[in-house]
Amino acid sequence: MLSVGVGPLSLSIGHLLLVLAFVVALIVGALTGRKEKTPVAGTLADIFLVAMVSARIGFVVRYFGEYQGDWLGMIDIRDGGFDMVTGLVVALAFTGYLMWKRAAMRRALGSAVAAGLITWGGISGLIALMNQQTQGLPEVALTDLNERPVDLASLGGDKPTVVNLWATWCPPCIREMPVLEEAQQRYPNVNFVFANQGEHPETIRKFLMEQNLNLSHVLSDRQNRFGRVVGSYGLPTTLFYNAQGHLVDTHMGELSRASLARSLERFDASFLNSSPSKELTSR
Repeated sequence: MLSVGVGPLSLSIGHLLLVLAFVVALIVGALTGRKEKTPVAGTLADIFLVAMVSARIGFVVRYFGEYQGDWLGMIDIRDGGFDMVTGLVVALAFTGYLMWKRAAMRRALGSAVAAGLITWGGISGLIALMNQQTQGLPEVALTDLNERPVDLASLGGDKPTVVNLWATWCPPCIREMPVLEEAQQRYPNVNFVFANQGEHPETIRKFLMEQNLNLSHVLSDRQNRFGRVVGSYGLPTTLFYNAQGHLVDTHMGELSRASLARSLERFDASFLNSSPSKELTSR
């Protein structure tokens, strides 16, 4: 499962885990702090905020080259770009500083942070283990825009495959299309597949013309089966399968050049050689 539907909204499992870990930390902090009459909720909120800001800064620094010419994109967190290692290190350092400065809340704050980290790390590890057991591309009935059946596994061949689940009515899907179009041209050894969810081929064809998009492997999933099979209840969702057909990464929400680059790093580097024609054009 990649996301959970909450009314008209859909939240990724990763975001839900962060919220759950924060709630667990608040509960443990409240219970422990009550005995010592030391509230820690505000301090925990500060730690969480510092961790998220640091994780974003760490991500932007790591993929700074992908943000050239898109300075506003650095603060646009809709692409989900966070370096969790940076965020975790800074959060632990900040927690240690607060515990050193505020002796009265050491026990409550330490217990709360530990409970939150155990919750987040434990469930994240379990989900990662489950994802590693995923074998092969989903067997879903897809068609091309001429309504001819397409076998996704055969289409992938011996290359990694990126499957983007999208729809013409989805604003973030539209915003990320130029990023994916550029990547499809830049990485000829990676199969980019655009599986439209629930729309008629003529609607898709009209959209591509209006947006002036030149995409290969645009397919139609009229029954919305792909999303249900992989456990995604929101658009856009992008799935990354290595050359052996194993799911190695997922991204729910809008992709930027930086967040796409991070996910592509999960593939063998030999597949990420840029197209020679693309390199000559850029010189």
